[in-house]
Amino acid sequence: MCHDPVVTREELAHLRRARDLMDREYARPLDVPAMARTALMSPSHFARQFKAAYGETPYNYLMTRRIERAKALLRRGDLTVTEVCLAVGCTSLGSFSSRFTELVGEPPSAYRARYHDDVAVVPACCAKVATRPSRFREAGS
Repeated sequence: MCHDPVVTREELAHLRRARDLMDREYARPLDVPAMARTALMSPSHFARQFKAAYGETPYNYLMTRRIERAKALLRRGDLTVTEVCLAVGCTSLGSFSSRFTELVGEPPSAYRARYHDDVAVVPACCAKVATRPSRFREAGS
């Protein structure tokens, strides 16, 4: 019988440090062992506890941050998709494009080419919530 891991208050504080690292340093090369060190946990324990606390794996959380930032850079329109891919810390254009399409519902090149002035009039705090990529939301909704 398998039980869901219980995240203690102390572990949650350590997990927040790792999540904050991902939010702040998303463009750096980050892997699970590096994030686990920040949380003062072993990599496997960190991965289990992170998923229990936040509902997604550390890698998925990091990629969501990267795609979120990529959307903002693509809306500006002054960088190529490859430049955006590298700017957000991805090293493979193919993997970046696949994940972007999965989360956003369209390829990065189509997203970049689309009209985005309607987002410019929305306060940044609201736009961030409305445009946050999610694998659980239907594409195009």
